Amino acid sequence: MTDGARPAGSTSGADGPEGGETADECLDRPLPEPVRHRVIALASEGFGSLTPSELPAPLRQYARFTPSRRVKFAGNALAAALEHEPLFRQRVGERLRESQAELAAALEAGTAPPAADPLDVAAAAYVLRPAGWVKLVTAGGEEAQRADAERGGERARAEVARLREERDAARAQVRTETERLRAELDQARKQADALHRKLRSAHSDIKRGEAAVRKAEARTEEVRAETAAQLSAADSESRRLKARLAESEAALEASRKAAREGRSIEDMRVRLLLDTVLEASQGLRRELALPPAGIHPADTVDAVEPGRMTPKDIAARALSEHDPAVLDQLLALPQAHLVVDGYNVTKTGYPTMPLEKQRLRLLGGLSALAAQTGAEVTCVFDGAELAAPVLLAPPRGVRVLFSKPGVTADELIRQLVRAEPEGRPVTVVSTDREVADGIAAAGARPVASAVLLKRLSRG
Repeated sequence: MTDGARPAGSTSGADGPEGGETADECLDRPLPEPVRHRVIALASEGFGSLTPSELPAPLRQYARFTPSRRVKFAGNALAAALEHEPLFRQRVGERLRESQAELAAALEAGTAPPAADPLDVAAAAYVLRPAGWVKLVTAGGEEAQRADAERGGERARAEVARLREERDAARAQVRTETERLRAELDQARKQADALHRKLRSAHSDIKRGEAAVRKAEARTEEVRAETAAQLSAADSESRRLKARLAESEAALEASRKAAREGRSIEDMRVRLLLDTVLEASQGLRRELALPPAGIHPADTVDAVEPGRMTPKDIAARALSEHDPAVLDQLLALPQAHLVVDGYNVTKTGYPTMPLEKQRLRLLGGLSALAAQTGAEVTCVFDGAELAAPVLLAPPRGVRVLFSKPGVTADELIRQLVRAEPEGRPVTVVSTDREVADGIAAAGARPVASAVLLKRLSRG
């Protein structure tokens, strides 16, 4: 903010009474920033006592603001009004004379109080415009700049002192760390020397052993062969010992984990197999109509008993591989598990439908089948057929699985079959011959997809 140059010979109507401002007294450089802030603060304090009619038009919108808000939002407008509106500056100066009468009187007398703040003196001189006010404003700005420079120098000296302290602390830490590393290095050297001694001793032992082997070979061929075998075993053991130290802890933890997991899985498999055997034995007794254990006197009487099943009757019960009743018999076995190759079935029965509708139709039929038979039902779909994960709520009684990326549905079915204990009746529905052969070798019963489709269409 600078005092704009006025035409020679022109003065404001209030400059004469204020202190004799003349046309040749004007700032030749911008007002120093600290002085400018102090001038705006003085104008803001004297602003509130003026009526709106006494204010310049650009400042009337800030009449109801607090002094701090006026400084923040109307700073530039206040500075411009002080510079270009002599009447407004005169009114601010009158408020300044009332609030700081001693400072105003000293400035109009041409002197500045020795103990006054240079910024207050410069700001008051700029507002009151006494004779020589330009020198007072310039001196106040220079004094503020010197004070800022001194404060900056003090901060710089404090920063240098702090950095020196940090440097000294870092050096001390480096010395401590160096001493520690030297001690560790000495300890490592001692350990290396001990290992070298042990190695030399081991080499000496090996040499003595080799000499003993040579002597034994010279005696008899049998002793030589035996010694060679012992030496080979000793060499193999020495190589294994080098790796066993690092692997022992990992192997121990792995064995513990495997034992825990294996125990839980084996317990589950044994329990499931036990349930299967118990239910199978009960079903076998019912199927063969076995009599209770023991012979009663009435059993020795020769007579015809009703309901006896002959071998001809049993042969008549055999069903075709393509008869849906075969599937009912398999699912009636105790603890039966039905595993379905989903897309193999749907693309056999209704290939023209979208994949989503294929899945929903098959799962609906499997849910009804599970409810009718009480068997465990798992339906497997190939995840490679999908562009994104499927959001699907499995129906009641059906477990729905999708293969992971890089794993086919056929591989997932084989994993499910291998996970079952031997002896549990597992039926896999798939027309894929490779799948059928693989699961048959694992102990499961393959059934063609067409058989399941016929069974589901029957309801």
